Parts: sequence; structure tokens; C-alpha cells
Amino acid sequence: MRRILGLTSVIVALCGCHTSPPLEDYGPVGDFRLTERSGRTVAAADLQGRIWIASFVFTRCPGPCPQVTGTMARLQSELGDRAGQDGVLLVSFTVDPDRDQLDDLRKYADQYGADENRWLFLTGPKEVVDLLCERGFGLGIQRKPGQEDVTHSTRLVLVDRNGHKRGYFDGRSADDAGRPVDDLPKLKEALATLLREQS
Repeated sequence: MRRILGLTSVIVALCGCHTSPPLEDYGPVGDFRLTERSGRTVAAADLQGRIWIASFVFTRCPGPCPQVTGTMARLQSELGDRAGQDGVLLVSFTVDPDRDQLDDLRKYADQYGADENRWLFLTGPKEVVDLLCERGFGLGIQRKPGQEDVTHSTRLVLVDRNGHKRGYFDGRSADDAGRPVDDLPKLKEALATLLREQS
């Protein structure tokens, strides 16, 4: 309890928020079993009791994925070591599992300084990933025959200790027209609200 309240205080200080309305509940993510960059299996049940933030990227992405992963790296940095201690995880799913092998994910994670204890990179069969993205998270994904690029959402998803989706936030630092985007303060405010709710 003390550690959770400690992280809440850190997040409140970072986002300048004190009270917020209750968060919406968008329903459960659902079950999954995927492989982490380390080679170990991670199931939805392993994340029960943890608050986590999901992102969807692929290592060869020529578009917004570096922005999204950069936002996750910034979040890891701003939350600091307390995030792992108090149960907040970052979880990135590759939407190009056919090409993103474990070694690719490890190298990609290392580029962004991803702490393996606080930031997971998951992969699995393409059909499983697509179903999880669309039905589990309610996010669009499109693969065009004969093309390597994948069109997918740049949203970050806040997930509570019960595996329910509680908020969606833009993970980019700039929109398609080059205008700055910064949803991180909103995400941190929602995270502080969720930590108070589920402490």
C-alpha cells in the first residue's frame, strides 16, 4: 500500500493533477499467451494484479512506430524505478510477428533503453496478434497483400489490475500534418486516478 501511494504521489507531481473524474471501463482485454523478447511465455494471467500500458509497433516501421516507442521510453523514464516496484508495466506488442524475431525485438528494445523488468516486448502468431489487437483492444489493424507495411493504431492503452481497458491515448509526438501531439500528461493523470482507485 505504501509503495502504491508513493508512486501515485510521484505521478501526481509529474502531471500536476490532484483529483480527476472516474475512468471509463471499456471491458476486458481477454486471454492471450505470447512470447517475450527473452523467450519466456507471458500470458494475460501473468499481468493480473498489475496496471499496464500497451502499445503496438513493429521494428521495421517507416512511419509513427519510433514516435510511439519514444513516448513509451519517455514514460519509463518519467515514472522511474518505482513503476516496476509498484506494479506498473509497459507492454509493447509487435504487429509484424512474421518478421520481428526475438533477436529483432531485443535489439529494438535495447535501442530505447527498455528495462526488461518494467517493459515487455511480446510476439506470437499473426492471427493471435491481429485478434488481440482488434477484439481484445478494439484497435484497427490492416495488412495489404503483397506489402510489408502494416497499418495499425498508434494508441496507448491503459489497462487496470483486473485486465480491463481504462483509457486510450495518442502515442505519437506529432500528427500526420507534423503538428505536435502530447497525450502523455493525460495518460499520467489517468494512471494516477487508476492507482488511487485500485490501491
